[in-house]
Amino acid sequence: MKLWGGRFTKPTNELVEAYTASIGFDRRLAKEDLEGSLAHVKMLGRCGILPQEDVEKIAEGLEELRRRLEAGTLTFDVAQEDVHMNLEKHLIDLIGPVGGKLHTGRSRNDQVALDMHLYLRREIDEIGELLTDLQRALLEAAETYIDVMIPGYTHLQRAQPVLLAHHLAAYFWMFARDAERLRDARRRVDMMPLGAGALAGTTFPIDREWVARELGFSRLYENSMDAVSDRDFILEFLAAASILMVHLSRMSEEFILWSSAEFGFIELDDAYCTGSSIMPQKKNPDVPELVRGKTGRVVGHLVGLLMVMKGLPLAYNKDLQEDKEGMFDTVDTLKGALALFAGLIRTLEVRRDRLATVVAEDFSGATDLADYLVRKGLPFRQAHEAIGKLVLHCVERSCFLKDLTLAEYRTFSPLFEEDVFEVLDPRRVVDARNVRGGTGTEAVKAQLQRAREWLEDWSEHGNGNLARADKG
Repeated sequence: MKLWGGRFTKPTNELVEAYTASIGFDRRLAKEDLEGSLAHVKMLGRCGILPQEDVEKIAEGLEELRRRLEAGTLTFDVAQEDVHMNLEKHLIDLIGPVGGKLHTGRSRNDQVALDMHLYLRREIDEIGELLTDLQRALLEAAETYIDVMIPGYTHLQRAQPVLLAHHLAAYFWMFARDAERLRDARRRVDMMPLGAGALAGTTFPIDREWVARELGFSRLYENSMDAVSDRDFILEFLAAASILMVHLSRMSEEFILWSSAEFGFIELDDAYCTGSSIMPQKKNPDVPELVRGKTGRVVGHLVGLLMVMKGLPLAYNKDLQEDKEGMFDTVDTLKGALALFAGLIRTLEVRRDRLATVVAEDFSGATDLADYLVRKGLPFRQAHEAIGKLVLHCVERSCFLKDLTLAEYRTFSPLFEEDVFEVLDPRRVVDARNVRGGTGTEAVKAQLQRAREWLEDWSEHGNGNLARADKG
């Protein structure tokens, strides 16, 4: 018999049982379910709702189930539908009918909500640690390659040279915002729904505040119907996770391009690549490719849960069973991607010689030439036109700006002098942009120092200094 079977005269159809059971995935909440049950039964004793001897017996049984769970010997049966019913059945089998008193004053509706809040709070903390480690890896690489220049792109066309450290730091700050989004989402996760019952609360004189303190929650849900039907906290996590995965996907795309023969900017470590079953020369960047591909499934989980929620009336509906698999998969996907990328970045090799050649063979100093003419008194629009014609001249002759003679320069403007060749030096082009946030070497060193301070603040206090940095 089901634990809820008193009202029914027929057993559940086998197909219905298989289709509606969630134990195949919500067993992942067993640790949280036991944690919540221990706090709940202690509260029942404190409030005089259960006699102390029952509380002690139930608590001992729950601790035994926790030991079995940790040892991997706890079994789960689809006939008991979900993790809650499985654990309650195990408890009753272990300590007798007194185990049935554990469910006093609560419903599976507020019980599962509690489990997910506990689970997601813990996972967000672990994801935050992995994200911080990835930021450290980026910062270490930026500091190691502070002297390396790479082409900067817009529209995937060569634009202006930048420091590789500047490029890597752009992702550091993206991930800093991701960390802040996750921290902010955690505030909504850190709310305690237990005590809401099925939807209307309970007739027993429970102490929700005590349970919240026991479980480390900072706030309570103030409305029982909201408590059991709210999945905003999962949606917010999925949204933050989707943005983070998009950032990882963008970085993946660049590493894939940079490691190709056509670019040749970096070499990925063999430990983070795979080969071909037919082409022995191949070294495939499978890790960044899979991260790029898995981004779609994370974003899909967000959209999927939004569609589940969009038409649900209050309070609990069975549709809400669809909130878990996407959340679990997102957690697993995100944690795997973050851990892999930290290692990938720490082991990649930057091809300095190749990059030194590449930044010297393009037209990325054109803007600086236009600025050169502006400083000599020519209006910018005229300077822009003159340099555009100069670039066209080079394209038609298959050469670069550095290959022209001063006489050729002066056919486009008499303002050009010998110092024009100094302006074209890629190092000078980079270091000329020494404003805060720019790619100049001194500006980037200052930026990396602010990044280091952000990491220290975040690691120590869980509160980065983006706002303080913005104020200078």
